[in-house]
Amino acid sequence: MYIAEEETAFYLPSIKVNRNKKSLGLSFQHKSGVEILHKLAKECDVLVENYLPGGLKKYGMDYETLQKINPKLIYASITGYGQTGPYSNRAGYDVMVEAEMGLMHITGARDGAPVKVGVAVTDLTTGLYTSNAIMAALIARGRTGKGQHIDACLSDCQVATLSNLASSALISGQKDSGRWGTAHPSIVPYRSYKTQDGDILFGGGNDKLFGVLSDRLGFPEWKTDARFVTNSDRVQHRAEIDSMIENTTAQKTTQEWLDIFEGSGMPYAAVNDIQGTLNHKHVLARDMVTEVEHPACGPIKLVNTPIKYSEAKPGVRSPPPTLGQHTDEILGSILEYSEADIARLKDEGVLS
Repeated sequence: MYIAEEETAFYLPSIKVNRNKKSLGLSFQHKSGVEILHKLAKECDVLVENYLPGGLKKYGMDYETLQKINPKLIYASITGYGQTGPYSNRAGYDVMVEAEMGLMHITGARDGAPVKVGVAVTDLTTGLYTSNAIMAALIARGRTGKGQHIDACLSDCQVATLSNLASSALISGQKDSGRWGTAHPSIVPYRSYKTQDGDILFGGGNDKLFGVLSDRLGFPEWKTDARFVTNSDRVQHRAEIDSMIENTTAQKTTQEWLDIFEGSGMPYAAVNDIQGTLNHKHVLARDMVTEVEHPACGPIKLVNTPIKYSEAKPGVRSPPPTLGQHTDEILGSILEYSEADIARLKDEGVLS
């Protein structure tokens, strides 16, 4: 989906990932383009690339070449399967890695088919791991004066985020328990339930909280029912208690249940859609939606940065750029190219 019908229109996902950035339109298939990139690399702290291993070598943009130009450069390579290993030359896409590296197998309804996560979570996780790695490499450079090559890939990061499930499998040597939907394999009740107009999720993480749940649902006798007294009992009678809870929650709207459980100390939440999330009173109170003026699209709303600092206020300093929007500025201010030089390179197809 494009939001501006013109040559410099940008793809919708770039709205979030490209704010606070500048866009240089350059072709490194031209020798002059490679020369420009080498000059920029000499001035840079960090370079991030997303090509198959060895794909940039023919352009002289590989780590070995740029490290000689700038020994302090932090060069981060993000690929599907890494710089080494039998799959290193495979193209990697989020959904493929979700499938191959275990995530899809554990996602979805208990008796349903494997399901991909609703957002490209492996892509996002890999980006977060890479940004942390870059920060660590910059700190190391401050001590050693040397840059280094960071090898980050979707497959490694996905395996790392299997977290406690991977640990359990490694320690026990046993097969995992598969998909659980919104439920928890060893805690009951701990899942979403239908309401009159949607869904609500309860987290009865211990016997005390189950008591709170029973009271607020209007069935205090559940607390002394032999089938449900302890979590172990409830796990054995999972189907029964889940059915009893859902028969009850279906009698009221989600908001009515939210009001009933307010202040109870019980973990609970509505299952919101995206618009419901972006208009959530807590999301708005936390300043998680912001508006900026875009040169091609006018005012646009963006998701704000999620981190708050005591001594600074990060935010959206500039909107996502159009393609090549800052070409003249970057070459003029950083490399001191003249207007005539830039115009000539544009005529030659090196710049846009």
